[in-house]
Formats: sequence, structure tokens, C-alpha cells
Amino acid sequence: MYHTIISISELHPNICRPKVAGIIIGKSDVKMFPDRKNPGVDRFTFSFSVKDSPDFFINVSAWGNNGYVNGLANSISIGDCVTIENPLVTNKDMEKGEKFCPPTPSLYRLLVTEAHSQVLLCADMDTTDRLLPLIHLPVKDPRDFYSLGDIVANGQKLDGSVINILAAIQGIGETKHFTTSDGRKGQRLEVKLFDDCGSSFPLVCWDRETIQLMQTLTPRETVVFVADAKISFDNFRSSMIVTITSKSIITVNPDTREASLLFSFVKEASESGFMDQDDTPEDIAVDSITDVFTVNQLKQKAKENSEVFYGIIYSFISKLELDSSVSKVIRTRCSRCKFLVSEDMQSCTNSSCQGRDQVLSATTGFDLLVDLTDHTGTLQACALRSPVAETTLGCTTTDFMGLTDEERTSMKWRYLLERCKVHVKIIPSAKMKTGLKAVILAGSLADPGEVKRHLCALLQR
Repeated sequence: MYHTIISISELHPNICRPKVAGIIIGKSDVKMFPDRKNPGVDRFTFSFSVKDSPDFFINVSAWGNNGYVNGLANSISIGDCVTIENPLVTNKDMEKGEKFCPPTPSLYRLLVTEAHSQVLLCADMDTTDRLLPLIHLPVKDPRDFYSLGDIVANGQKLDGSVINILAAIQGIGETKHFTTSDGRKGQRLEVKLFDDCGSSFPLVCWDRETIQLMQTLTPRETVVFVADAKISFDNFRSSMIVTITSKSIITVNPDTREASLLFSFVKEASESGFMDQDDTPEDIAVDSITDVFTVNQLKQKAKENSEVFYGIIYSFISKLELDSSVSKVIRTRCSRCKFLVSEDMQSCTNSSCQGRDQVLSATTGFDLLVDLTDHTGTLQACALRSPVAETTLGCTTTDFMGLTDEERTSMKWRYLLERCKVHVKIIPSAKMKTGLKAVILAGSLADPGEVKRHLCALLQR
């Protein structure tokens, strides 16, 4: 007879025939080792991590022959709820296998073998319903992470560091297969990350299990929290990259406040086309723009017209996040392709940049997404960038970086919910859910008499 299910927090080596239930939150590839006791015989192993409560998870290692270990590995996946019967509860050995596994809050690890243990998919629906939400809880403090902007800003200072990252999936590459010089087969997948500080940051996966997980994710609709990712400097790119290691745990669409805020930005950025670096040049003078629109009229014209057009709207600024961290307000971009970079890079890391092989030419300035609202609706995520932003806000980037938090908030409220006269460039695009991308070419507080005249004229149309 097995005992009832033991929680991971209560495990210890003296429990007789323990039974554990948990959801698999991480899993390694199968590895083969020569058996030192039996020359010519190979042993196989793989590890997985199971979680049974918000605060506790434990590593499990399976050892045995080829058939047992590969059979077990193929029968379970990340996200499965399992019961583990009669594992050996043993102290963690930081000098051996534990240094290749995710760090856990448990003092122990579990060992399973064909002769003594069973790992089965959980058949009890009540237990499964209790465990399933745990897959969306990060194994580290959800507030303890680096933004992509932080990584870019720190540059090579982070080389070799192990950190946590919260980011969204921008794109997933194709898996590249290769054979090493000693005949071992391998694979590599590169994923592009983005957040509200930066885009197209490379994340590299070497493990087949991780690659399979990544291939199930939907770009621009998925947020991930990566615990214990390795940051390193890539000499070929002259920039930093993130690598998933055997110690990393990836939480998909975390159930946290920070992830929810990022997901809202992801949705907004995808719909506005903020991630698309295909702006056409601002090729007409602001003074020559005379057509006045409401927000609704701009949206309607973008639906009916595939060409870029320009207009003036008298609207309220309903979103202006000047009191965010400086790295979210001021960014450095490649002068040629507008790709996010850091000033200490030697060249642009955008593979499609025409100046990729040349010395980096970069500009630093305001880089904001602003919402404009009038009585007909809201134009979301309008790009407000330097030098237009500096003129509109009456502040240089240098002066802005010297302001206190209170002064930045005061500047924000000088414009927020104030009626402004805004010159916009509208780029219709079927790729975007909103059907358009808006770029602010000029902005200023509006004269009330001028607003009244134009609103009357619009109402008479």
C-alpha cells in the first residue's frame, strides 16, 4: 500500500514508499553515460522538475537502460500532471548532478528507476485541477527580472551572468540541426524577444525539450518569464544574447501583475505596428498639412485608402507615460534602420540593416507611444519620437534625464488630458489589427478659439 500523496515541502529520506503529485514545469533531454561498473554497457538518464504548490518544486532524475529512460521521457511533457510512486528521496549534491539542474527550494531530489518506481499521468481530476494553474507561476520572484533595456544598457557588464527575464516572443526561427566533430547530433533554435524597452533580442535554445516548447508558442501573443537564463556577449554579433541552459525554467504567460502589464503592451504594439520598422520617410513639411480630421475620420480614411496620408487632429493626450523608467522613455536606435541598439555596440545587430557591416551610427532620443482621444474615439500607440518629442515637450533628452520623478510627473500632467493640435502621418497597413500606424510629426497645446472653429466645421460636413 502506498501512503496518500505527500507534499514536496514535507518530503524527507525516512518516508516509506512516498507518493508525490505535481505538474511538470521543466524537463531535460535524455543523456547517455558509460556504466563504470559494467564496461561496454551504457546508462541513460534525464531530469524533470515538478511543482505541487506556489512555493515548492523539486527535481526528479530517472536512471536506467535505454528502453526505460527513453520510454519514460517520451511519455511525459512539460505541463503534464503526474504522480511519482516510490521514488528515492535523497539529499541534493551540489557538486554532482544538482549543479546542472534548476535550483529548487527543496532540500532533496527524487530518483526513479524501473525496478522500484512508477511515474504515471495523474488520473485524479481534483488533483489535476489543483495543479494546472501552477504552470503559470514563475519559480522566482515575479518582480526580480531584467528588462531587455536593462540588459542593453548594462552591455558586457552582464557577460556570464545568470538572471531572470520577462519578455514577449517576437518571432521564432527555424531549428538548425548539426553534427559535432565527435559525431553527436545537436540542434539550435533562435527566438526573438521584445518588451516595452526593446525588440529583436536573441534568445538561443540548444535543448530539444526547450525547442519543442518554444515551437508551440505564438509570436506577439505570448509572454515568458525565464528563470536563470545565461547572458553572454556574442563576438560575432558584437552584442549580448540570452541562452537557455539546463538550469533554466520557462514560465509561459505568467499569472503575475508584471506579465499582465507587458501583455497589454504586446497587444497594443502588435495592433499599432510599433514592432514594424518599415516607416516611410516624413517627406512633406508640417506647414503644408492643412486637412483636419476627427479620430474616427482618420480611421475610416485609412480603411478606404492604401496610401500614406497626413492630417491634423484636435485631441486630448490620454496616455503619456513620461514617469516610466528612463530606459522606457529614451532609447538608442540605429540611424539607418531604427533598430534598438546600445551606444557601445560596434555595429547594428539587425540582420536586414544595410549598414550592418559598417561602424554603428546611432541616435538617442525620446521614443514614446501616445494615445490621442477626441469625441469620436482614440488613436492608440501613436509614435512620438525625437526630435519632434523634444519640441512638443519643450525638453531635451539631456534635461529630461536630469529631472526628478516629481518633475517628470509634473511634465506629464502638463499635457495629459489637455486639448492639443497634433499633426499626424497615417500609414495604412493590413498587417495591423487597427489597420493603420500613426506617427506624430508635430504637437502643441491648442488655441481654444481655433479648436472651436474647426470642430464647428467638422460637425457641418
